[in-house]
Amino acid sequence: MATARKSMGDYLVERGYITADQLTEALDMQRQSKGDLAKILVESNIASERDVTEARAYELGVPFVDLNKFAPESGAVNVVPEHVAKRHNVVPIKKDNATNTLIVAMSDINNPYAADDLRMVSRCTVRAALAAPGAIEDALARVYGNSAPSAPTTAVAVAATQPGMNPLKPGAAPAATGMGDLMAVMRENVAKVGSSGEEALEDDAESAALMAEEAPVIRVANALIQQAIKEGSSDIHIEPDRRGLRVRYRVDGVLHETMMMPKYIQAPLLSRFKIMAEMNIAERRIPQDGRIPISYEKKDFDLRVSCLPSLHGEKIVCRILDKSSVMIGLAKLGFSGENQSQLEELISQPNGMVLSTGPTGSGKTTTQYSVLNKLNSIEKNILTIEDPVEYQLSGITQVQVNKKAGLTFASALRSFLRQDPDIIMVGEMRDLETAEIAIESALTGHLVLSTLHTNDAPSAVIRMVDMGVEPYLISATVIGVMAQRLGRKVCQSCKEPYEEDAQLLRRFGFKPESEDQKITLWRGKGCEACRHTGYKGRLGIYSLLRMNDEIAELIVRRAPLADVRDASKANGMLELREDGLQKVLEGITTPDEVMRVVFTAGH
Repeated sequence: MATARKSMGDYLVERGYITADQLTEALDMQRQSKGDLAKILVESNIASERDVTEARAYELGVPFVDLNKFAPESGAVNVVPEHVAKRHNVVPIKKDNATNTLIVAMSDINNPYAADDLRMVSRCTVRAALAAPGAIEDALARVYGNSAPSAPTTAVAVAATQPGMNPLKPGAAPAATGMGDLMAVMRENVAKVGSSGEEALEDDAESAALMAEEAPVIRVANALIQQAIKEGSSDIHIEPDRRGLRVRYRVDGVLHETMMMPKYIQAPLLSRFKIMAEMNIAERRIPQDGRIPISYEKKDFDLRVSCLPSLHGEKIVCRILDKSSVMIGLAKLGFSGENQSQLEELISQPNGMVLSTGPTGSGKTTTQYSVLNKLNSIEKNILTIEDPVEYQLSGITQVQVNKKAGLTFASALRSFLRQDPDIIMVGEMRDLETAEIAIESALTGHLVLSTLHTNDAPSAVIRMVDMGVEPYLISATVIGVMAQRLGRKVCQSCKEPYEEDAQLLRRFGFKPESEDQKITLWRGKGCEACRHTGYKGRLGIYSLLRMNDEIAELIVRRAPLADVRDASKANGMLELREDGLQKVLEGITTPDEVMRVVFTAGH
């Protein structure tokens, strides 16, 4: 059974710092004033600030550090900027490189903003130690000097105050030096919004709109975007809660909580994003969509913004589209040599249909654009119909769906056939009418690229039959189906080998040579570069079905999916798990990651 800790007063008496009579006197004063016992002990000169802090640390079960006797290590000080330390009145004292742990002296260990900022700037696990407030002030002066703390000027902070300026346009001002600087900018300006005394209510659209145009709110919004781009995020989630506003970034396909903002920032910040995306800020009852074009560090980005009414207010999700990502070429998407050569053979055909399949966020659009980029030449007329146009490619005619004006996938495709196209890309086949016109295009001498939402390549055939497409048309037009997923890659900065039982890989189709066979795999230990996840970057996992006479006959006969899958494998198709296994054996990813993105119940 655990022994209960002594109270702060009892600890002081036991250590001989005060007498029992002095404690009784202080407790009497506390009962009369309803004040804090520690403050009463210090102000009454019964105990020193140092002794009271030591006793409080014992009571709370946290380490105590006497900064008058302990000199902070330079390795710890170097990872925490001066303005962050002084803003939160903390002193970094020790950094354990083996466990990547930073020990920080604080006078208030319950400050969540301090913990968040310190974790972001140091990229370390933060452990708090209690120190006397006066000792912390003296230590800060010794370690950092007596200059007043000042937050760095960032590109977003300066540009935001100038109307009409692209908020992230390079050259506006020096950029922030790191994630902690951006977090500090956000914290500081969130506080300014709160201190303005103009808390915008959810039903007060006018007040929220006015605050959305104020510099602190603008700086917070722009810093959120800049940090997301620096982190390599694909999405920003700004989510209202009952008590606050949560911000999460999706990095390498996984959501990470970045910060929790106070409730008063919700209305002006969401209004700011709606203004930038050219939405109706007065409309809060229905979903809205918009876009924010930005330039940052000589790269062009598009933020596709979605606003959704929820129980606690409107949720904003921004999809970050890096226009340069579609220019990297097929070779860098993660194709095996065989899959890439087979895909290049398929897209070199003069006619037929090539489909990309997979769930939302599996990289289908990037694959389609990379194919278009490879096919794009002066000799070819390429037309696309998309909803929306995610990336703009020079030399290609791109059309965006406009349902209000009557421009749908089907109506655009009918016009495409009168535009003398060589290659047509249909963003997604969503209904029978679109599918039939796309198939007609493939039958009349055009190469058609499109996407479907299915779990694997053979299921695309079944999905088209379910949509109402005649099987004989599918067998006559579809020449290939590429199923894909996106998996995280092992971080190259902290990559290490380890031994694993080969039996573990049986589920991926691996056949061990013996029951006790060991195999060398790779994993990431976790470091600053990968946010201590062990993963950095993503790659595709692919399964390519190529049509042949046997598969075409099975489709016409409406054969079961299992028969189509078996025939496809006999024709050389690797399933997603098998392609994932190859990447595991090559040390590119891990078995756990392949299982996460590929396996579903029953497979």
